[in-house]
Amino acid sequence: MKILFCGGGAIGSHALFLARDFEHELAVIDFDRVETKNMASQWFVKQMVGKNKAAALKMQLLNFYDVKLQDYTVKLTALNADAILGPADLIVECLDNAEGRRAVQNYVRSKHKSCVHAGLAANGEFGVVRWDKDFVIDEESAAGQATCEGRGFLPLILRVSSALVASLEFFLADSCEVNWNVSPRNADSF
Repeated sequence: MKILFCGGGAIGSHALFLARDFEHELAVIDFDRVETKNMASQWFVKQMVGKNKAAALKMQLLNFYDVKLQDYTVKLTALNADAILGPADLIVECLDNAEGRRAVQNYVRSKHKSCVHAGLAANGEFGVVRWDKDFVIDEESAAGQATCEGRGFLPLILRVSSALVASLEFFLADSCEVNWNVSPRNADSF
């Protein structure tokens, strides 16, 4: 099975780190570059600053754990969604913008592909993990706004990433689709 992570930032980078032992083919798409500010909330090392996030994750997983990761270093859009998402059996959407989320959701719904979404409130008050049938895209108050950027949000990011990977494990074991509400104090599945 090919599992494609859309987004290698806060949630996506940590979820890939946690999913590194999956006995499935892993892939990630992210066009963005690692910046110094990402070091506080994303799973990157200082030597990756300036590199493409997908390529950096590929190098880190290979160097640290001998895990192969297919990397797509382009921006996901409605125009390239079929070429990138088409070969995936399971899509994991961890993007931080409504436009990208819509491209993923429109594609998976039109092709009836399994997809789980994960996101964070910009202010760090909560996070969610939702299978596509239960996911509603929130509109951004400002396009490209930062989501839980900077110090202090890492515990919530790790909780959401862990809940996401737990949902993937449940799905891979028996096709069970578990959703989560995550706050700094609680993680509730349903």
